[in-house]
Amino acid sequence: MATETTGKGKDNVTPDADQAALKRLDQNLAKMDELAKRLTAAMAKHHPVNAALNAPDPDVFTKGAAAYWAEMVQNPAKVFEHQAEFWSKSVQHFLEAQQALANGKLEAPEDHTPDDARFSNPLWKTHPYFNYIKQQYMLNAKAIKDAVSDAEGLDEVERQRLTYFSQQIIDMMAPTNFLATNPDALERAIETEGESLVKGLENLVADIEANKGELLVRLADTSAFQVGGNIGTSEGQVVYRNRMIELIQYAPKTEKVHALPLIIFPPWINKFYILDLKEQNSFIKWVTEQGITLFVVSWVNPDRSYADVGIEDYIEEGYLAAIREAKEITGQKKVNTIGYCIGGTTLAMTLALMKHRKDKSVHTATFFTALTDFADQGDFTPFLQNDFIDGIEAEVNSYGILRSHIMSRTFSFLRSNDLIYRPAIRSYMMGETPPAFDLLYWNGDGTNLPGKMAVQYLRQLCQRNEFVTEGIELCGERLHVSDVTVPVYAITCETDHIAAWKTSYRGVQQMGSKEKTFIVSQSGHIAGIVNPPSKKKYGHYTNEDLSLDEATWFDTAQFHEGSWWPRWGEWITANSGKEVAAREPGDATHPAICPAPGSYVTASLPT
Repeated sequence: MATETTGKGKDNVTPDADQAALKRLDQNLAKMDELAKRLTAAMAKHHPVNAALNAPDPDVFTKGAAAYWAEMVQNPAKVFEHQAEFWSKSVQHFLEAQQALANGKLEAPEDHTPDDARFSNPLWKTHPYFNYIKQQYMLNAKAIKDAVSDAEGLDEVERQRLTYFSQQIIDMMAPTNFLATNPDALERAIETEGESLVKGLENLVADIEANKGELLVRLADTSAFQVGGNIGTSEGQVVYRNRMIELIQYAPKTEKVHALPLIIFPPWINKFYILDLKEQNSFIKWVTEQGITLFVVSWVNPDRSYADVGIEDYIEEGYLAAIREAKEITGQKKVNTIGYCIGGTTLAMTLALMKHRKDKSVHTATFFTALTDFADQGDFTPFLQNDFIDGIEAEVNSYGILRSHIMSRTFSFLRSNDLIYRPAIRSYMMGETPPAFDLLYWNGDGTNLPGKMAVQYLRQLCQRNEFVTEGIELCGERLHVSDVTVPVYAITCETDHIAAWKTSYRGVQQMGSKEKTFIVSQSGHIAGIVNPPSKKKYGHYTNEDLSLDEATWFDTAQFHEGSWWPRWGEWITANSGKEVAAREPGDATHPAICPAPGSYVTASLPT
């Protein structure tokens, strides 16, 4: 801001600077008015989800309150001890803050609260206002956690749900989530003369417009990426298409290839190009460089016309169709397969069906972070009880599909601070453009789920765990995990919160295969899989004895530095037959339909 210095050494704002500031203010006010109109128009397009999906059944909190009251009656000393501690610390905290101000110094009292990335701004420790708010927030958070832990008489599921939803309240009420109590946002607003808040509102409106009235925080700069342009660029051709899949055959990278082709079945709750984000970490590119003829399934993003499509349709028109076409194109009697996440779960059911049909077309199966035993629902326990599943059934009965933003919202709330609140603060309060991060771009590129399939998966697998108990009825057969008898290679991830490695391990143990390999990669659901050898980042654990319980298996496992890719690569090439001349995509009866990554992966369908 322009200033002039008087003889007394004080800075005064010039008239020109005043006029410039007023002009900026008028411009911002005009922007705010226009943004308000856009916001109203965007919100008018909102089609709300079933109310049952916005919160748990009130019975969750009623049972929690009843358990807390019962504990207070039966063991009042324990409850009053925690209450007294909270009251005492709150009053002491207030007195310390008052004493600091009474001493005439604008400084905070001594702060012994634990480090927290949300409170990294120095003002949280040095400024009495922000420090008081932070310390009291942490006292309140501890009091809520203590109240949950004090509640006796809850079963494990009830306690897990109460713990989860109380933590959601704690995270939501963090002072960093509100402008008046976020020093970073306030400092930015002052530095930019309010421009950051205008940009933040622009970001908010743009996100609501992009999601048809639903608020989903944009995690990545969507303008920075184009599927088939700078991500998903491995060379290949769509060689087969039906209403469920496009089958992509990738161009060879070697003069010779092994005879047996490999088919990757990715999850259809996301898009396949997670395995082909860029050349440096493309699993698809790396596989072709190992002399493997590679096919990848790209699933359709279903609209309402797919309402009656079930898991059996994914099996018949997806898995079995892809296997049939890959065999015809390559002239082979067998193929190797990979299934990722729900793609792996359904691959296991497909293999069980093929066992019943005496179809020996699959030579080996590799599973990436795939569950077959759902006895332990893990982090998803809060969402897999009847109140939420009933809400999903009502939702799909209305729309025919489980809309992509509902799945996205659920996954985000499992890591709400990282995937909701911090990105929202940066975008809406700080006015920052989301980062140009390919992984986060993919994460936001969601898909719908057919109504029938979604309910089958949630009821029959997640809730009733039929595949490892009495068997799941699909395609006219009762399928059981023990029906999987081909050689199996399972890759899981140590910190996976979606498909916990211990749960995956128990499923693999129950498979009927004589040959099984099990690996735990460091990191999570994505980074543990997309872990190219060139990065030398995450290691992995191996142990040949799969008769052990999961804890003993891990304790006695051998750790290996670096990616699991080369270890698996040796196994898959050893199981892929002799070398033959490299194959270009397609054949006379399968002419190229369009270049990879195809049209299904980029289609924008109405919801």
